[in-house]
This record gives sequence, structure tokens and C-alpha cells, in this order.
Amino acid sequence: MQSSTPLSHKQHIKGNIRFALITVSTSRFNKYGSAISPQEAEDLSGDRMHTLVKETGHEVVSYSLVPDDPVCIRDLISRMIGEDVDVIVTSGGTGLSPDDVTIEAISPLFHKEIQGFGEYFRYLSIGQIGSSVVLTRACAGIADNKVIFCIPGSPNAVDLAFSEVILPEAGHILKHLGKVA
Repeated sequence: MQSSTPLSHKQHIKGNIRFALITVSTSRFNKYGSAISPQEAEDLSGDRMHTLVKETGHEVVSYSLVPDDPVCIRDLISRMIGEDVDVIVTSGGTGLSPDDVTIEAISPLFHKEIQGFGEYFRYLSIGQIGSSVVLTRACAGIADNKVIFCIPGSPNAVDLAFSEVILPEAGHILKHLGKVA
């Protein structure tokens, strides 16, 4: 019997995926753009991303906490694109408030957008937050052979995105970019 196409596509995918994790936050920075003290700058979503990546045997090569500032975000993403990473994930700044600028900062860097990610993430989120899913602008794309995911900043959104989409599909996406085991 022939295996299904999605399963056959996931054969020979990259095993050890190198992640750069970025938390985007307004509340963890003072009005001058300086990080507040580590005790006040608790990052539950960043901690959760790190744990989920490590639990699945992949590697976190970089973690950053940046303010909701488009220049800071774009500069950091541009640097990460030049590093030896496979997947870049941002958490936070995907909503509709004036401070939410992650999408505006990053999407111009995409060579290709992965529209299905945002669509599927919102579909999965309906069970948790109902019609409020219309407020998220979660997205993903490819920039210089790197996969970039932009997800909401809540720990529940991190759990959902990583467990249901990012970790199951990152290797598959990388295979399509020519990165294999």
C-alpha cells in the first residue's frame, strides 16, 4: 500500500532544527526602551517556546527580548537571517493595538508568505478564544531560506502554535527549501 503524500513528504526531513526565539513586548521595557529588571521581565511565553523546542530534541541557538519597535524588530530579524539558524519565531506584537508592529516590521522581509500558517493557526484557536481569533495577525514566511513564524504572545498561543503547527511542520518546510537531514 502506498503511503499518503503528506507522510511521504515528511520522510528524510531535517532532524536537528536550529531555532532563534524572540519575544516582542511593550510591557517588559520602560518608556525609554530599556529593559526592566529581570525579576519584572518574566517571559512565560519565551520560557515556554524554549522548553517546547528543547523537549523535541531541537536546538535553541538564540533568544532575544525586544520592545515593540519596528526598527529593533527588523534589525534583529535581519541579523538572525544572516546567522546559522533554520527557524525564527517571534512571540508578541501580532494584535491590533498601535503598539503591535511585529507584522509590519517583518513581513517586508518575506520572499514568500506561508499563508496557510495564519489561516490554520486561527482555525485551531477558535476552540480556545472563539471569534476573537479575528484579532490575531499571526503569519509566517520565508526569508533567505529561513522560516519565520510570527505568533501571538500568550503562553496558550505559544503552546498551540508550537505543538500543532511549528514543530510538526518545520522540518517539512525546511525540506522544501532544500535543507535535509
